[in-house]
This record gives sequence, structure tokens and C-alpha cells, in this order.
Amino acid sequence: MIKLFKNLTLKELTLTIFVVVLTCFQVFLDLTLPDYMSEITMLIQTQDSAMSDVYVAGGMMLLCAFGSLAISIVIAIIAARVASTFSFITRSKVFEKVMSFSMKDVNSFSNASLITRTTNDITQVQILIVMGMQMLIKAPITAVWAIIKISNSDSSFTAVIAIAMVVLISIVGTCMFFVTPRFKIIQTLTDNINKITKESLDGINVVRAYNAEEYQGNKFGKANSETTKTMMFISKTMSFLMPSIQMISNGLTLGIYLVGAVIINQAIGMEKMTLFSDMVVFSSYAMQVIMAFMMLCMVFMMLPRASVSAKRICEVLDTKENIKEGSKTAGLPNKKGEIEFKNVSFKYPDAEDYVLKNINFTAKKGEIIAFIGSTGCGKSTVVNLIPRFYDATEGEILVNGINVKDYTKNTLNSFIGYVSQKATLFKGSVESNIVFGDNNLINGDLDFSINTAQAGDFVNDLEEKQQAYISQGGANLSGGQKQRISIARAIYREPEIFIFDDSFSALDYKTDRKLRETLNTQCKDTTRLIVGQRIGTIKDADKIIVLEDGMVVGMGKHQNLLKDCDVYKQIALSQLSEEELNHG
Repeated sequence: MIKLFKNLTLKELTLTIFVVVLTCFQVFLDLTLPDYMSEITMLIQTQDSAMSDVYVAGGMMLLCAFGSLAISIVIAIIAARVASTFSFITRSKVFEKVMSFSMKDVNSFSNASLITRTTNDITQVQILIVMGMQMLIKAPITAVWAIIKISNSDSSFTAVIAIAMVVLISIVGTCMFFVTPRFKIIQTLTDNINKITKESLDGINVVRAYNAEEYQGNKFGKANSETTKTMMFISKTMSFLMPSIQMISNGLTLGIYLVGAVIINQAIGMEKMTLFSDMVVFSSYAMQVIMAFMMLCMVFMMLPRASVSAKRICEVLDTKENIKEGSKTAGLPNKKGEIEFKNVSFKYPDAEDYVLKNINFTAKKGEIIAFIGSTGCGKSTVVNLIPRFYDATEGEILVNGINVKDYTKNTLNSFIGYVSQKATLFKGSVESNIVFGDNNLINGDLDFSINTAQAGDFVNDLEEKQQAYISQGGANLSGGQKQRISIARAIYREPEIFIFDDSFSALDYKTDRKLRETLNTQCKDTTRLIVGQRIGTIKDADKIIVLEDGMVVGMGKHQNLLKDCDVYKQIALSQLSEEELNHG
């Protein structure tokens, strides 16, 4: 947890030191109060004392009380500021770290867990800071200072408070022993609840279509029940603390007065008055010690969960990036728009079998390279290696004549206009989704991008046109509309290379054909890699690469593959008749 506090700025660290100084002064005021109480007790019992002296002592008591109150308010404000700043900085760093993760890193945590760590876990530490700055600093100072003052009193009084402290520490230690292990699993259970909730919301249409509300409800109920049982155990165990502290507090007060009564009874004359005054002061000091331990107990109740949360946050921040970026900021001028795979093989992390085996091909500037094959043959994996969503296990991938591992991430991404298999849109407008990310630094043509992507018809029909609202995930658009907006985003980027990962699947044949014709005209100098399932989408490509079980089993033009590649011919005949193929 200490590692996380390095995120605090110098200003917040200075404020923390200031809180320590204020707390020391507050404790001084709190422990000065009993001295004035003793003085008033003596003045009341002394025949020759003046009423003005009582007023002065009472005024000093009020001054100490209000001074302590004012300092408490200041400390609370500073603690809230420091905790909020810590939360802001840490959450920003966690988010930036997650955004730098490769797919392997994301999968090692899971989306639900990363969301919990960015929100709930940081909140747990933030609460501890707020409470800790007000209690964790004050409690030890108060306890030590009060015990030093107590030690100067009668040894019988000291023995009473020593017994009370032993009992209190034993109870707190026992509770912590049983509770701490449960806190270590409560955050994992929270991850599970988030995962099931997100899964149900993302697939709500499927859940309803299959009348699976009860099934998903049972899954959530089981996860919720496990979390509730764990929290109930923690709550029941911790519920012993406050009554125990209250009992010890009352017992300590009773013990002090019993011991004091015996001592005073044995005293003679004025000594009784002095002992009575000392007993009042000692009782106040003893209560300060008990209050200090009560504050520590409140912090200890939060500490185990906050400690687990801090550890989970550090796991994210300490994760070493799986994909390290290079230093190259430009490719070779004579290789612009060229992609080359040299003996590339790939297997997913922790997997035994290779997904891709010995892939070799070259895409020249302006060429259209298409990939086709059965489901799971590795088509999308091939193109996902180019922007380094994963790194090749073996072999080299060259873009513009340079190994992709040698580029900075920004440079490599600037070469590529990527359209994912699942069209991803963000809450905002049509324009904000096209002019997205570092696209807003590019002086692209918005109308050109929309029209080239064949999105002009439906965008112009929208009431606010390019400023029309798009909900999160593009939920208010059809699948084809989302794909065309995604394609327009890639076109606006004016890249050297386009990657279309099965990005035409939701388009009708007419729109698909018009889009490809427009790309051939308007983007003829760009290299295009197309992952497709439909023969009609890829048959005009300069080179079609046929994959099966992660290996290249055919490469060439459409007509040549119909003659020489049985796998390609089988795929083609499953979609079109032989007459249509020969005519095409």
C-alpha cells in the first residue's frame, strides 16, 4: 500500500505533514482539558478560592474544546482533499496502464476485474486515507501521550488500565485473525458479480429470446449469495468490537472509581481532596486512551479490505507490458504501403498448439490481399498481428520494410486504418465517432469518408445528420450502419494500409459491391487486407490467401484457385453455383 502513496504530489505530502502537526496540537488541547478539570475540582473544594479563578479555568476548558473542534474540521477538509487527489491520480494511472495492455494482459485480468480495480478498489483505499488521516495519526499520539501522563500517577490506577488494554488488544486481535482472510476473497467475489452483470447486460437480447432470465438470475443469485455470506461473516465478527470496547470502557471507569474510592478512604485530611482530583484527571486520561483504541479499531476494520484492494491495484500498475514498443518513427520510403510476412507462426499465450504455422506472403502498395477459410482457421489472427494486438511467436512481420516490433506504437498505428470484426462505436455523434482518437489531428475530409463508406444515405436521413446522436456501442444503429461508420473512421485516417477484418459481413450485396468499387477508385494507392467469408467480397482481390488449420493451402487469383485449390473451390461452391463462378 505504501507504494501507492508515491502517487501523491508534493503539495499533498506537505498537507499530510501539516495534518500531523495539527494533530499533535489537537491532542495537546484534548489532554490539557483534564488538568483544568482538576484545577476546578480543587478550587471548588478550597474555602478561600475566588469565583473568578473558576471562571478562568472554565474559560480555558471551553477554549481547548472549541480549538480541538476547529482543528478537527480543518483536518477533515485536508484529509478529503488528499484522498480525492490520490484517487484521481491513481485511477488515471490505472486507466492509462490498462489502455497500454496487450490482449494477453487484458485476458489475464478479465474486463470485469479491471473495472473493479479501477473503481471499487481505489475507493476502498480512498476511504482508508480519509479515515486514517483523521484517526490513524491521532490515535497513537493520544494513546502514548495519555499513557505517559498516567504512568506518573498511582501504580494501582496504572494496573487497572493495563488490564483493560490487554483485554482490548486480545479481542481486536482475535477479530482480525478471523476476518482478514475473508477480506482477501471479497474483492474477487465483487469481480464475479460485475462479470455476470456485464455478461447479462451485453447479451440481454439473447437472454430474453431464450427465456433465460431465470437461468441468468440463478447465476447472479449464486454469486450474490457467496458475496453476502462472506460480508455477513465479516459484519458479525466485527460487530463484537464496538460492544466489547464499550464494555471495557465502562468497566475501566468503574475500576478506576473503585480503586480510587479505596485509596481515598485510606487517605487523611487534605490528601483526600488531592487524591479525588487525581482520580478525576486519571479517569479522563483513561477515557482518552480507550477512545484512541476505538479509533484504531475503526481503522483496523477497514484496513484489511483496503490492503487487499491496494495489492490488486499494484498488480495492475506493476504488470510489465507484454508488447514493448520500438523506437522507429518512419518506414523505408521505397517500401511505402508494403507488408511482408516471413515464416510467421503464432500460438496464444499458455496454449500448446500453434494457431498459425509458417505464413509467408507479400502485399505491395495498392494491392488487395484477401483471406478466406473455414471458421477458426486463423484469418483474423493473421491481420491482428500487423497492428500488434499480439506479437508473432516466430518469424517477422514487416510494414514499410521495417519489423513491426521496431516501430513506436503511435507510428505503426498511423500507417493503418483498422476496421474490427465487431463494429465498435462510442457514445457521441456520427462526427465524433469518425473523427476519433488521433484522427482529430488529421485534416481528413468528413463528407468524403462518409460517402466513400456508403454511409451518406442513412447519415443524411438523420435529423441532425453528422451531429446525430449515437448511443453507447451504437445501440441505436443497425449492424450495417455501424460497420459503415467504422469503415468511414478508417478512411478519414487517410492510411497507407487498410485492414478489414470481416468488416463487410453486415452489408447487403449491393452496398458491399458499391463500397469495394468506390475504394478501388478513391483509395487505389492504399494496400488493403480483407478478411472475408463471402466469395463475392474477395474474388476480385489481387491475391487470395486460403487458410486451413493455420496454414496456407492456396494463394493466387480467384480463377486460378478454383482450378488448383480444392479448399477454395469447396468454399466457393457452397455459396455460388458452378455457372455463377465460371461467369464471375
